[in-house]
Amino acid sequence: MKRILCLSLLCSWLVGSSLLANGGGENHPQQTKNEYRNPVIDRSLPDPTVVKAADGYFYLYATEDIRHTPIYRSENLVDWVFLGTAFAKETRPTFEPKGGLWAPDINLIGDKYVLFYSMSVWGGEWTCGIGRAVSDKPQGPFTDQGKLFRSNEIQVQNSIDPFYIEEGGKKYLFWGSFHGIYGIELTADGLDLKPGAKPVQVAGTAYEGTYIHKRGGYYYLFASVGSCCEGLKSTYTTVVGRSKKLFGPYVDKQGRPMLDNHHELVIQKNEHFIGTGHNSEILTDDAGQDWMFYHAVKASNPRGRVLLLDQVQWKDGWPYVAGNTPSLVSDKPVFK
Repeated sequence: MKRILCLSLLCSWLVGSSLLANGGGENHPQQTKNEYRNPVIDRSLPDPTVVKAADGYFYLYATEDIRHTPIYRSENLVDWVFLGTAFAKETRPTFEPKGGLWAPDINLIGDKYVLFYSMSVWGGEWTCGIGRAVSDKPQGPFTDQGKLFRSNEIQVQNSIDPFYIEEGGKKYLFWGSFHGIYGIELTADGLDLKPGAKPVQVAGTAYEGTYIHKRGGYYYLFASVGSCCEGLKSTYTTVVGRSKKLFGPYVDKQGRPMLDNHHELVIQKNEHFIGTGHNSEILTDDAGQDWMFYHAVKASNPRGRVLLLDQVQWKDGWPYVAGNTPSLVSDKPVFK
């Protein structure tokens, strides 16, 4: 994720730069017009989050290797256009001086697009925190609503990586990074903590990059383990557990709890992509197929963390990606 990212955002050299160059010397299979190739965006876009807007387009946001939080748009999940940024120098959040904007989470709440974000400096695990910004349009501009909470205020160390979910007419936020994954109830508008609400721990200290997906009577807690940002030495891996209840207990296939750091593998490295983690929301195409974005380090050009897309399949009530590793060339999502 982003803890180690702040080695001055490792990729600060990328700010304002053009697309990362394709690495040479790789033997990639050829692709047809009905196929796509990973990475779908060959540029550093860590910790992606995606929403399908009322206009029918998909909008993607990511950790700010592109300063002020980049926004991309697509109609098919494969071909993306850079629109600009959620903030400008004059409008970006300021509650953590010199902090970076990490791991956003985009949601349509009522008639507003709400962007939760992490703000931190490297090593600031007690002063970092989570804020929110709103816009009438998914492309922004977003108006910052300020800090929701800091680590030292809510007593959860390294309070980053927000994830918003609605369930049973209530609104919740989950978050955390290597000091436990926690959830808490929000107010009816989704913009503040519900008065009197307390954090509840749902997973152990191995995880960050939380995403919860509801399917077939289960809640699936996706997360990332390992190191995100050490280039070719990165060990980031996407994992999952499931529960009958939103607040757990989440368990692996053997029934062992994620509170004790047990989980199932979803995506791990291969010879082309390393550090595969921090997945986005699951999106469903017109053929009923599920898809998920995540980031990885490209072995042939290991600067930054590029954007990958893969189909999420299901077997015996558990999600998986074919081969448990990133694809190179795959059939495109189906949109009519």
